[in-house]
Amino acid sequence: MSFGLVILVAIVIIVIAIISIYNSLVRLRNNRENAFADIDVHLKQRHDLIPQLVECVKGYVKHESETLKAVTKARAGAMTANTVDEKIAAESKLTSALNGLKVTLEAYPDLKANQNFIQLQEEIADIENKLAASRRFFNSATKEYNNQVQTFPANIFASAFGFHKEPMFDVGESRASLEEAPKVQF
Repeated sequence: MSFGLVILVAIVIIVIAIISIYNSLVRLRNNRENAFADIDVHLKQRHDLIPQLVECVKGYVKHESETLKAVTKARAGAMTANTVDEKIAAESKLTSALNGLKVTLEAYPDLKANQNFIQLQEEIADIENKLAASRRFFNSATKEYNNQVQTFPANIFASAFGFHKEPMFDVGESRASLEEAPKVQF
């Protein structure tokens, strides 16, 4: 009788441990999805402001149409992305295009002094700061989730329950390009 009781207690403890691991994985996955929802909110704001910025700049920068087309195309791609991975890739392209626009704008001091442009620039800077904070939170949530999925004993059950390592939100720029000063040509 006592041997049967010991086995029953061991089985109950194992079942409770498995349930606990599963619930932990679900909580971490949901936390990651919530973190990406925060990014989506800021991306929507960013996407809504970009057409205004482009229109404001068009009047001043008529011959820089390639840069404006790249921003518009990147925004359209970002708006149509559906999965987390597609959104990460599309937002990386949009970030690069916006960086190109910033370099182009340096050549137009009159535009930089325009009140509408200053307001748009401030709003975009605010959204970019919020996006950066949201990305940090998302990457932190992703790291916690990935740690749980990859560490023992959760890794045994994670694969059985369909949990797998998820990608971080990376803007896609190399370290060398981040450290290089932008080139401005007149």
